[in-house]
Amino acid sequence: MTTVQTNTVDPSLQTTMNGGRAAKNSTQEAQDRFMTLLVTQMKNQDPLNPMDNAQVTSQLAQLSTVTGIDKLNATVTSMNTNFLAAQNLQAANMIGHGVIASGNVISLNDGKAIYGVELPQAADKVSISIRDSSGSVVKTINTDAMPEGVNTLTWDGKTDSGSIAPNGVYKFEVTASSAEKKLDATTLGFGVVSSISAGAQGAKLSVANIGNIGMADVKQIY
Repeated sequence: MTTVQTNTVDPSLQTTMNGGRAAKNSTQEAQDRFMTLLVTQMKNQDPLNPMDNAQVTSQLAQLSTVTGIDKLNATVTSMNTNFLAAQNLQAANMIGHGVIASGNVISLNDGKAIYGVELPQAADKVSISIRDSSGSVVKTINTDAMPEGVNTLTWDGKTDSGSIAPNGVYKFEVTASSAEKKLDATTLGFGVVSSISAGAQGAKLSVANIGNIGMADVKQIY
């Protein structure tokens, strides 16, 4: 009697040799289940009372909607990833540049300081008070008019007494009005971008005298 020897093939190798099927995502599995149920339902339908075409069309439309939403989500995710990568690259190019953003700090260096004011509408009266580290007002600046939007201003370091303020960090506050109506003025500080950090919410800029801010918080770039 002839003995036939059977070789056992490793399952993982057999899968590789047969070109194993890639894992299906949840949407593809849902489509397969739906089509299986639909074909089974049609095979076993009563010939005298066949399925309503409108019902079949409605079910197919629902499946198509689910598939479309899944593809849309994948597209949006890909676009968001690309957007974050582009934003990080743009943010990296800002290192070493000065920016104007929300803040109330003025850095005076050898009689030069930059700051700003943002107004929701044009003002006919604006008053700016600059204070030292002790809270004392060293300079008051009054203007008769200032346009709407971001206004970049400078301070030469001169105090109300006529002397020159020492280098250092000062704080300021703004009051503005139009036709005796008080306006919601926003103080803007100036600082140099020293570094960036990337995160799920986008790039963050580390700015001297202002702190960590988002790209959208930047009002002006120098």
